Amino acid sequence: MGVFGRFSGSKKESLDKGLEKTKESLFSKLSRIVVGKSTVDDDVLDNLEEVLITSDVGVETTLRIIERIQERAAREKYINTSELNQILKSEIAELLAQNESGDVDTSIDTPDGSPYVIMVVGVNGVGKTTTIGKLAHMYKGVGKKVYLGAADTFRAAAVDQLTIWAERVDVPIVKQTMGSDPASVAFDALSSAKANNADVVIIDTAGRLHNKVNLMNELSKIKRVMQKVVPNAPHEVLLVLDGSTGQNAFEQAKQFTLATEVTALALTKLDGTAKGGVVLGISDQFKIPVKYIGVGEKMTDLQIFDRFAFVESLFS
Repeated sequence: MGVFGRFSGSKKESLDKGLEKTKESLFSKLSRIVVGKSTVDDDVLDNLEEVLITSDVGVETTLRIIERIQERAAREKYINTSELNQILKSEIAELLAQNESGDVDTSIDTPDGSPYVIMVVGVNGVGKTTTIGKLAHMYKGVGKKVYLGAADTFRAAAVDQLTIWAERVDVPIVKQTMGSDPASVAFDALSSAKANNADVVIIDTAGRLHNKVNLMNELSKIKRVMQKVVPNAPHEVLLVLDGSTGQNAFEQAKQFTLATEVTALALTKLDGTAKGGVVLGISDQFKIPVKYIGVGEKMTDLQIFDRFAFVESLFS
C-alpha cells in the first residue's frame, strides 16, 4: 500500500505540460520516418533506431525495443506504419513494467515503528535539494511528520538551501557547521526524529563524484552510523538525476550505483527538455525503478511516477 493518493486530473495536466517538449520532438521525428511508407520495413526500423537514440533512450534500450518490434513484425508478417506509435507505446510500457517503474511501493511502515529513512544521493546541480523539499511537502501533505538531515556538509550553500526548504515546508531540520562529519549529522537527525516520533527522515548527502572510493566510503559510513539509531536504515536510497542532461545522467547513474546500493530513481527537470526518453533508458539499463519525476517548478510538480500515465501522456 502507498501513502499517496491516486493519480489525479491536475497531476495529469501537469504531466502533459511537463512532457510537451519530449512529445513534440518524438512525434516530429516519428512522422518524418514514415513519410511515403506503408509498412514497417528495415528502412523504417533503422530510422526508428536513430530517433530513439537521439531522444536519449540510450543505445542498449533502443536495440532492445527495435528487436521486440522486429520479432513482432516477423510474427504478424505485416505491420502498417500507422500502427507504429501504438506498437512503440505498448513496448515502452512493457519495458517499464519489467523494471517495476510505476509499481514502487510508497508505504513507509517499518517493522519496529522507527522513522522511515530516505538517503538522497546525486551530484550538485541536479535538483537534489529541491527534490528533498518537494518530497517533504508530499509526505507532510498526507499527514506525516517529517525531519530533514543536512548531511551535505561539504558546501555551505547546500545546508543553506535545505534550511530554506525546511522553512518553506515548515518541517524540522537537523544541521551542523560546514565541514562537520556527515555521518554525525545523520546520527543526530535520526536520534532527534526518533525521540520526537517522526514518520519520515530525509537525509541529504554530498554530491561529489571526484573520487568514487571516497564517495563509497562516506556513504557506507553514513549508513553504518544511522543503523546505530534505526537498525535497517536507510530504507530507501534515492538517486536524483537531471533528466535534461541526457547521456550525462547515464554516467552519473553508473557511478552512484557502483558506489552504493541505489533502490529508486528521481528524474528531475523533465519539463525543460526534449530528453524525456532518458526515463526509459536509465530505468531499463540499471534495473532500478523510477519512483519520482519532476515536471515543473511548483511544490506539487514532483510526482510519483505512474508508467501508464507517463506512456499515455507521451503518446496522446
